[in-house]
Amino acid sequence: MSYYKHHIFFCTNQRTDGRASCQDHNAQEMRDYLKKRVKEAGLAGPGGIRINNAGCLDRCGQGPVLVVYPEETWYQYNSKEDVDEILEQHIKSNQRLSRLLI
Repeated sequence: MSYYKHHIFFCTNQRTDGRASCQDHNAQEMRDYLKKRVKEAGLAGPGGIRINNAGCLDRCGQGPVLVVYPEETWYQYNSKEDVDEILEQHIKSNQRLSRLLI
């Protein structure tokens, strides 16, 4: 059994060389938002969901991005509504959200 049912990593990388970065799209704010929502829903912690920052996941050009484990599902998101939809559909209902898949 996994320690967490789902582990979600948000790329929060900020490049300084002019290339696209997930942080250009407020990735840290989105990560903090989902972490708060997961805690409020009582889903955080062992056996539940863990939300983490990640350094560069090497997909910033498609960003902002997050990846959900153990499914290894990559999503691109643009708003809090997208993040809410990932939580509701993928995490709570165990269905991939095809419109945001990378």
